[in-house]
Amino acid sequence: MRPVRRKLRPNAEMNVVPYIDVMLVLLVIFMVTAPMITQGIQIELPKVASEAMPNNDPLNIVTLSIDDQGHYHWNEGDTVNTEDYSDSSESLEEMRQHISALVVARPETQVFIRADRHADYGLVIEGMAALQQGGISRLGLITEAP
Repeated sequence: MRPVRRKLRPNAEMNVVPYIDVMLVLLVIFMVTAPMITQGIQIELPKVASEAMPNNDPLNIVTLSIDDQGHYHWNEGDTVNTEDYSDSSESLEEMRQHISALVVARPETQVFIRADRHADYGLVIEGMAALQQGGISRLGLITEAP
């Protein structure tokens, strides 16, 4: 007896091996070119040289706090004090006058500003500008580690 010969039918399955090869080549091309494409806005940040504060020089430090309501609170001492305050003001001009008087009395005074995270950014900038107009040139910002 003779074996039954089957007819060769056309294969209806799709051969995906070439498509996988093309996909891997495109993936490599995108991985190489993606870091070269820079997006965003080009800005130039200010360059400022800063020096560490000397430890042996006794400084007078004013810690200025700005709450989220826009009120100014400050404390004068020989260290940064963020726990309590000795004086406060709701007016920017009144705060500037009081702290400027402290700096005139002791020119080595340094002012550290700390603001509530929900305080308006404009309040902080206005406070810094008012202090600089009042003759205060030693300003610093206080942040907390996350």
